[in-house]
Amino acid sequence: MARPRPIIFDCDGVLVDSEPLAARAYERVYEKHGMPGVHGGIIAQCIGMKQSDIIVRIKELTGHQFPAAADGDIWAETKVLFSEELKPTPGISAFLEALAGDRCVASSSSVERINHSLAATGLARFFGDAIYSSSMVKNGKPAPDIFLFAAAKMGANPADCIVIEDSPFGIQGAVAAGMRAIGYTGGGHTYAEHGARLKAAGADFVCADWREVSRQLSGLGVPA
Repeated sequence: MARPRPIIFDCDGVLVDSEPLAARAYERVYEKHGMPGVHGGIIAQCIGMKQSDIIVRIKELTGHQFPAAADGDIWAETKVLFSEELKPTPGISAFLEALAGDRCVASSSSVERINHSLAATGLARFFGDAIYSSSMVKNGKPAPDIFLFAAAKMGANPADCIVIEDSPFGIQGAVAAGMRAIGYTGGGHTYAEHGARLKAAGADFVCADWREVSRQLSGLGVPA
C-alpha cells in the first residue's frame, strides 16, 4: 500500500483560531507605545508573515516604527490572550485523529508561540517534535524556505507534500516549493474575498471546514 502523502499545516488560522486574538495584541501593544491607529484591517494585510516582517509592514502602512527593544512585548500580550481565549479551529481535533501518514507544522510564528498555541488547545499530541518555524530558515513566507525545510525534515519529496494554509503568503510559499496547496477559510478572521485571494495565490482547492478538507484530501489519495 502506498504511503500517504505528507501534510504540512500552517498553525495560526489553520490549526488554532488565533488571528483575531493576535490582531488585538498588536493593537494593544502599539497603543501602549504611543502608536494608535494599528487596527485589524492593517494587521489583516500581514497575516502569514513572521513578526519582524509584520513590524516592517505596519511601518509601511502607518509610519509607526515599533521600538526594537520592545519586540518582546508583542508576544507577552499575545501569550496572555492565547492562554485565556485561544481555541482550536472547529473540527480540527477529529480531523487530526483520523488523519493517516506524516504531518508537521510549518509556521511563521516563533517556536515558543507554536508550542504554546498547540499546548493551550490540546493539539500538541498530534505533532510531537515536528514543529518548524520561519525562525529556522533565511526567508519567511511567501518564500518557499520553511516548506522545503519541513519536507527535508520529514524525509519527503516536496512534490509529494500537501500544504494547508489560510494566507495568500503561505499559499504562494507552498506553490514556490512545488507543493499542492489547500486554502483554508474556517478561521475567525475570514472575509468575503478570502477564498478568491487564496485561489489567486495558487491554491488548488479552498475549503471552509475540515470535512471539506477531508474530501479534497481523499481525492489526492490521503485517507482523512
